[in-house]
Amino acid sequence: MNSSNFDAPATSAAIAPLVRIDGNPVRVLVVDDERSLTDLLKMSLRYEGWEVRTAGDGHGAVVAAREFRPDAIVLDIMLPDIDGLEVLKRVRADGSEVPVLFLTAKDSLDDRIAGLTAGGDDYVTKPFSLEEVIARLRALIRRSSLAVGQANDPVIRVGDLLLNEDSYEVSRAGEPIELTATEFELLRFLMRNPRRVLSKAQILDRVWSYEYEGKASVVEIYISYLRKKIDAGREPMIHTVRGAGYMIKAAG
Repeated sequence: MNSSNFDAPATSAAIAPLVRIDGNPVRVLVVDDERSLTDLLKMSLRYEGWEVRTAGDGHGAVVAAREFRPDAIVLDIMLPDIDGLEVLKRVRADGSEVPVLFLTAKDSLDDRIAGLTAGGDDYVTKPFSLEEVIARLRALIRRSSLAVGQANDPVIRVGDLLLNEDSYEVSRAGEPIELTATEFELLRFLMRNPRRVLSKAQILDRVWSYEYEGKASVVEIYISYLRKKIDAGREPMIHTVRGAGYMIKAAG
């Protein structure tokens, strides 16, 4: 896993962050006993402009929830002391209705069902893409109107290319473009960083699983897919910077 730091996206084209009703940053509590994972999620969520606290076990999570009063919790079900279901039970017993996004094992259907039955709001399975976690958190936070307010347009614009994070619709010059889920996540990452060169390692970290062990060639393959859909018959927007990575910018 590459842990490259990400600069803040250019404000002219990147989507503005969600904020609390009082104008302060959204607060997210991340709970997992795998330090590398919590560090990576913390970095990515801070990149969204959010305030993040982490906990490595269940008891620490309960204490942090009481002190930090988060607007959302990312909660692993398997923890070394009490499990995530018990953490949620104790958080709810304190009167908190904070939305909870569970992290579950890839093949553990029982955990997913148990988490939602216990009062969790959504789940993602490991391994996951960081963009998926962020997208699901944004959706949970928007629905939690008592905790936060959405002050921003979900549409990201770069030139005549538009991407709607809510409806998952993409268009260029008014013409709809159909993308797969992975193509959408890759395009979103590029569009959030217009005119910024992104390395293959950065793209792998951000778009694919945090544990992804595939070769960087997968990035080349998906870039070629995007080009066929975004740039075909038009002035190119997706550019290769030889030896460095890829960049998207408005045509012209």
